[in-house]
Amino acid sequence: MELAGRTLTATFSDLADQANGSVMIRCGDTIVLVTTVMGKTDKPDIDYFPLTVDYEEKFYAAGKILGSRFIKRENRPSDEAILSGRIVDRTIRPLFNQGMRREVQVVTTVLSIDNLNDPDTLAVIGASLALGTSDIPWNGPVSAVRVIGKGEKPFDLLVCGTDGQVNMIECEAKEITEAVIEENLIKASREIEFVQEWQKEIIKKIGKVKSEVPINAVQPKHLELLRENLLNELRETLFNNQPIKADTSLVEAKWKKLFAENYPAKSAEGGSPDANASRELCNRIFEQATDELVHSEAITNNKRPDGRKFDEIRPLYTQAGGLSPIVHGVGIFYRGATHVLSVLTLGGPGDAQIIEGMEVSEKKRFMHHYNFPPFSTGEVGRMGGSNRRSIGHGALAEKALRGTLPDETEFPYTIRLVSESTASNGSTSMASVCASTLALMDGGVPIKRPTAGIAMGLMAENLNDQSSKPNYKILTDIQGAEDHFGDMDFKVAGTSVGVCAIQLDIKVGGIPVKILTEALGRARAARIEILAKIAEAIPTSRTELSPNAPKIISLKVAEEEIGKVIGSGGKTINKIIDVTGADVNIEDDGTVYITGKGGTAELAKAMVLELVTPLIPGQKFEGEVTKLLEFGGVVKIGHFNEGLVHISEIAPFRLGRIEDALGIGERVSVMVLPPDEMRPGKLRLSIKAADPEFANRKGLKPAAPGDMPPRRDFRHDRRDDRRGPPRHHR
Repeated sequence: MELAGRTLTATFSDLADQANGSVMIRCGDTIVLVTTVMGKTDKPDIDYFPLTVDYEEKFYAAGKILGSRFIKRENRPSDEAILSGRIVDRTIRPLFNQGMRREVQVVTTVLSIDNLNDPDTLAVIGASLALGTSDIPWNGPVSAVRVIGKGEKPFDLLVCGTDGQVNMIECEAKEITEAVIEENLIKASREIEFVQEWQKEIIKKIGKVKSEVPINAVQPKHLELLRENLLNELRETLFNNQPIKADTSLVEAKWKKLFAENYPAKSAEGGSPDANASRELCNRIFEQATDELVHSEAITNNKRPDGRKFDEIRPLYTQAGGLSPIVHGVGIFYRGATHVLSVLTLGGPGDAQIIEGMEVSEKKRFMHHYNFPPFSTGEVGRMGGSNRRSIGHGALAEKALRGTLPDETEFPYTIRLVSESTASNGSTSMASVCASTLALMDGGVPIKRPTAGIAMGLMAENLNDQSSKPNYKILTDIQGAEDHFGDMDFKVAGTSVGVCAIQLDIKVGGIPVKILTEALGRARAARIEILAKIAEAIPTSRTELSPNAPKIISLKVAEEEIGKVIGSGGKTINKIIDVTGADVNIEDDGTVYITGKGGTAELAKAMVLELVTPLIPGQKFEGEVTKLLEFGGVVKIGHFNEGLVHISEIAPFRLGRIEDALGIGERVSVMVLPPDEMRPGKLRLSIKAADPEFANRKGLKPAAPGDMPPRRDFRHDRRDDRRGPPRHHR
């Protein structure tokens, strides 16, 4: 099919004929192979649908031999691959029956990539076609398009959807308005429908008959048993009008006992449910009953668990600094029972992360990392490492903050933010945006404007029923239960001017653009309120960096001088680093960045300038005598320049032996003399011109006629050099 002036091709073959479904999808020279496989047996001991999506980056796809010096094969997935896999996962997951307990794996392998066509979009469409034409039960298809905005306020908007509704959004922008977002969501939805019709034709033509996967379904009698006995207690526990997270564990324990009494687990023989299946069904009944309760209370009774209004934000607390004198910037942000600590570290250009991947090859000067330790939810768990969720949340906050950072020429620092979720009750990712803004401002980073984020939720009925009007409530600042049981998690981050990042995840088939547009307006109002609270803690970025932050000095040298600064094999630049302790980086255009503390940067700058600044006759310096020759002494000025003081340039009279006038290690004043035409490029120095009293102070006397050395000049020196060593040395 033709899509946006390009040809989109899906090829079905026997290349991966043992998978349940596979397709090779191509646009331009970007080719993605997508396969999907379903397991043979159920896993009744788990309480979730076991879907796995893997996004495989292959170095050969870019036509390059990448990797480290010692390892040339693909290793663990890059952050970019994990984020791309999450895009596919978040798009296709809502269209499965969540009661399935049979494993499904989708593998997208990028076989070829050009610089124009995005493999993420193709991966979504390919996953949809592979699932749609397979025998795996799935309620697709679903399609994706990417809309790019250029100009003064650029944006990158990836939209996935089906049947005129949106079910996944990923967006990074530079403060665009909500009206621009709405316009492009509508535009994307139109293009999605063209892809949808194309997919439906393919699935109708070659799609396999869907398998019957047994599902241990929740029956009306199960829900009725819970409602009759525990619904009021569950309502009182969950809707406690308190800002803290409701603990329903006691009610759940009563339900498990009640369920076991009424539906005792039997042996798996004869087809009866075993203990694992019975336990999983029990948990699912409780989840479904809680879900229905949260929805009905919101839609019918206009009630939220903590008693807030639908457009009300939980209590806010903001703090900039005050944690440690060592770190470079600190932000602390509370929104109800969600608490985040963000810490800023500044470094030089040499601290930038080098990324060399299939799709991205760059030096990354801004990083935001997100951690979610188990204690933040009051649980015991494994510490260390990062998972897909933490990488995704960190990347979302990074997108939100990147658009307001100063330009590299204005602020050449490498910036690393780490957000620690210390207490969680809904949307720690958006709290990380707020805490990170506080840390940036506390650290003196001259951001354009503060950024804040908020998570919007939805409780809806008849949302995907075309025969009836949807009944829904939009929730501002969703907390734990509303996030878990709600129909959408719509994260919006931005400034007072516009939106910088969006991420939409849903649990239903799709959300109409009209509802998303309404939620964007509510999110803006909440964002303005949070920004005002941030301004109370710190109205603008501090004018001075932390005294513990390194100082960066930048200067420009001519391109032809770059080699002089680097030296043979890096010898010169490494000497500067060793002598000063500063970090020195030089760009291809001659820009030199020097990073150091305690005056080291200034010393390194002086050494660089010494290298590239020509010496002018008449300049005076203090130097050290490093070598004595029969006809003069060699004096080192600065770190890199050495010149000859001829014996005739020491005193106003003729001297005898050079050792009578100078000693190695002696400090003397010298003046630069005009160069000798016979020795161009050689530095000539004079002591008597710089310090006329030098001879008197040292008590030097004119040499007696018998004490004078043979008269020699530079021409004799060069001729003697050509003659080679004395005969007895040969």
